[in-house]
Amino acid sequence: MAATASSDAPAPHIPVLLSAILKAVAPVRGTWLDGTFGAGGYTRGLLEAGADRVIAVDRDPLAFEMAADWAEAYGDRLVQQQGVFSQMDDYADALDGVVLDLGVSSMQLDQAERGFSFLRDGPLDMRMSQEGPSAADIVNEASEETIANILFQYGEERASRRIARAIIRARPITGTLHLAEIIEGCLPRAKPGQSHPATRSFQALRIAVNDEYDELFQGLMAAERALAPEGQLAVVTFHSVEDRMVKRFLTARSGGGGNANRYAPEAKTQPPGFTLKSRKAIQPDAAEVAANPRARSAKLRVATRTDAPAAPVDAKTLGMPIVKEV
Repeated sequence: MAATASSDAPAPHIPVLLSAILKAVAPVRGTWLDGTFGAGGYTRGLLEAGADRVIAVDRDPLAFEMAADWAEAYGDRLVQQQGVFSQMDDYADALDGVVLDLGVSSMQLDQAERGFSFLRDGPLDMRMSQEGPSAADIVNEASEETIANILFQYGEERASRRIARAIIRARPITGTLHLAEIIEGCLPRAKPGQSHPATRSFQALRIAVNDEYDELFQGLMAAERALAPEGQLAVVTFHSVEDRMVKRFLTARSGGGGNANRYAPEAKTQPPGFTLKSRKAIQPDAAEVAANPRARSAKLRVATRTDAPAAPVDAKTLGMPIVKEV
């Protein structure tokens, strides 16, 4: 996603696995869509590598404000589109490539007022689009069971029920540090090298606020509809649930789905919409992790679009977590 909003400023966000993406999809040509524009690292990488045009999509209006001082240099080769990547086929079709970086941009984490970070005090917001219900609305209004389910399903937090009970007792909660302290009080102290105790819970709330799993589910199908034959799809994930969803989607749409139950009737198969570059995810090498610790958990999956018609995939096939309000 991001490198910097100004060529003279220190880079707030390094695009993860950019070199691996450019190598996997080479030669870069035609029209690409960067569905997670952020601070523009992937977009600029694609343009410099030879893309004729990049459509840069982001739901956060701040992304385009920060790009104002460098975007004009690319002229009409760069098209900025505020919106969500799940609607990419409304913005363009016959694309030569789509790239998605599912991580959170450092420009969001570094702004305390956005409420994404448990290390800086700010309002419990977490809205990427800066619209709609916030994390504070969930924390202060949702039922204990709903909060516990969000923490468990979206953050894989094993102490979800204990944390949810503590949140209910502490209401009202308006600040990020207040919430982080409540979570810390429910968990053992982190050992050296371990992540902050609030990491999984904050991740879960961010995913719930921004409906990120459904956005990914819908976005993968939109990419299949929008890509031209021989078009490339590159997706970078940062945690196991997202990677599982991407892997299962590409497996299902490359003809490798199979039957989950060998006694069930043979499922009707659709012609494969993709061919896989590799069944294994591409991961950063030691040099990239040393230069950018954020890359440590990243995984890249790349596939090439066939000429078969796009076909829908059921959310259950992808193992998408679903939380129902209780």
